[in-house]
Amino acid sequence: MDAIFDTLSRTVEQLIARADGPLHFRLVVMPTVVTILAIRAHVRDVKEGNPIFFGAFVTSPTERRRLFRSGLKDFGRVFIIACVLDTTYQILALKAFHPVQMLIVAVVCAIVPYFLVRGPILRLAHWFRLRVSGSAGTSTAAANPDSESPVKEESADE
Repeated sequence: MDAIFDTLSRTVEQLIARADGPLHFRLVVMPTVVTILAIRAHVRDVKEGNPIFFGAFVTSPTERRRLFRSGLKDFGRVFIIACVLDTTYQILALKAFHPVQMLIVAVVCAIVPYFLVRGPILRLAHWFRLRVSGSAGTSTAAANPDSESPVKEESADE
C-alpha cells in the first residue's frame, strides 16, 4: 500500500512541478492553439449547417464518427506535439520517462481544452448572443447573415 501511495505522490509532485520547469511555455501555448482550432472548427460547422458539436457527439452515433474524425484532425497534431514536448521535458528535468504522466499532460493540454471550447463554452456563447439580441427573428438573422429576416419579406410583399 505504501508503494502505491509513494508512486501516486511522486506522480502528483512531478505533474505540479511541470508548471515551473523547463518547457513550461507548452502548458500555455498548446491549450491556446487547441482553443483557436476549436473555434475555427465551430465556425466551420456553423457555416456548413452541422449540429452543435457536444450535443451531436453525445446523442447521435452517426454524427459521433464524423465529429470524432473532425476533432482528431484538429487536435491530433497538437496531441502528438504535446507528447513529444512532455517526453523532452521528462528526459531533461526528470532524467526518466513516465508514459502515464506524458499521456496525462497531453490529454490535459490538447483534448480537454478542445472539448471544453468546442462544446459547452461555444454553446454558452451562442446562447448568450441569442439572449442579448432579443427576439428570435433578430437572432436568426444575426446567426445567418445570408438569410433575409421575416420583416424584410413582409415589407417586400406589400
